Amino acid sequence: QVQLVESGGGLVQPGGSLRLSCAASGFIHFGSFAIGWFRQAPGKEREGVLCVNSSDGMTYYADSVNGRFTSSRDNSENTVFLQMNELKPEDTAVYYCGAGLACNSDYEEYFLWGQGTQVTVSS
Repeated sequence: QVQLVESGGGLVQPGGSLRLSCAASGFIHFGSFAIGWFRQAPGKEREGVLCVNSSDGMTYYADSVNGRFTSSRDNSENTVFLQMNELKPEDTAVYYCGAGLACNSDYEEYFLWGQGTQVTVSS
């Protein structure tokens, strides 16, 4: 059974950092899939944050996180990380990772999602 499990969310003060993990299981060739990070705040639609492709290339979908967020993958551990620095209250959301054949800003192009992890930025 293929699945994705996010972890690492929590409460952090503005200006702080968090590192989210997206652990995959059941994949035969995890490294060949793109992993997109999306987030959804209460009352808002799911928003693309960034995506890391099979070559470890990164595409930003949210201009607001460019320069603050970055993603990397450890294919030997079937895990993708989202490093979030200089966090702001507007980054508060449930963060999801999704697996797709290629990076895409449209969340419907991803075939598998994790359960999400809550990130709250507040003083």
